[in-house]
Amino acid sequence: MSAIARNAAVTVAGSLAAGLAYASLIERNAFVVREVTMPVLTPGSSPLRVLHLSDLHMMPAQRRKQAWLRELARWEPDLVVNTGDNLSHPKSVPAVVQAMGDLLAVPGVFVFGSNDYFAPKPKNPANYLFSKHKRITGRPLPWQDLRAAFTERGWLDMTHTRREIEVNGQLIAVAGVDDPHLGRDRYDTVAGRPNPAANLSLGVTHAPYTRVLDRFADDGYQLVLAGHTHGGQLCVPFYGALVTNCDIDTSRVKGPSRWGAHTQLHVSAGLGTSPYTPVRFCCRPEVTLLTLVAAPTGGGHAGIGADMTQPAVSAR
Repeated sequence: MSAIARNAAVTVAGSLAAGLAYASLIERNAFVVREVTMPVLTPGSSPLRVLHLSDLHMMPAQRRKQAWLRELARWEPDLVVNTGDNLSHPKSVPAVVQAMGDLLAVPGVFVFGSNDYFAPKPKNPANYLFSKHKRITGRPLPWQDLRAAFTERGWLDMTHTRREIEVNGQLIAVAGVDDPHLGRDRYDTVAGRPNPAANLSLGVTHAPYTRVLDRFADDGYQLVLAGHTHGGQLCVPFYGALVTNCDIDTSRVKGPSRWGAHTQLHVSAGLGTSPYTPVRFCCRPEVTLLTLVAAPTGGGHAGIGADMTQPAVSAR
């Protein structure tokens, strides 16, 4: 090998090592609150502040993440929406509940994801580059204990449930399904158009699979919230995510987008990672504060106008 080739190899190896160190030690702990304004409410509605949490993948010893989460109540949301994958360890329930802190005193709704039901297992990362691969699940996790802790504090389990709730003087029609990534979704249990008198119709799912998003859109829901994708987790600078770990396209892997003519979608990049792939690159761990405002055109559940103002996004 020539000196030039050796130098090039050393440079590449050094760059990879530096990138891995950054992704595993710095970026995966660089938690951020992303702020998004979405014009989805029925015209004439007052704004709502919705804190969207997803994919905590909590381990009991993750003290930095837990401390950061406990500070989120200072953002004073009107509603908390948790789209699942809170756990990564059989003893994580107390850590999650304590980290939620004062947020559990705020009105909240939730659904669970695969890593609430089952612990993660080591997987070949290359499998995520293919749309179909065998689902690998670990030992069962105590999701019933987490559900009991959430509901005892007043949060509502939206698994295959429709509810109407009043938040800050606004009527919200909410429906949720179980995790589509595990094939547990049964949309027919919540099918039907939401109350047209509601200020907001909200669909909740862990994984944003197209079959579920299409059903929410067909029923006229104004907004659907999901997680699961981790925003791609390892992204390419100036290109973005390579995978979504479901069947949506990579342009929708995180943040707000349109789904069909009348529905808005928000996918959270989430706050954690599997303990077996504790890295993030060009995809900071996040929660999102959604400021929902009235749509400037259109009305109610008849749809949002095509000239609707696009969502505004910022990060802190």
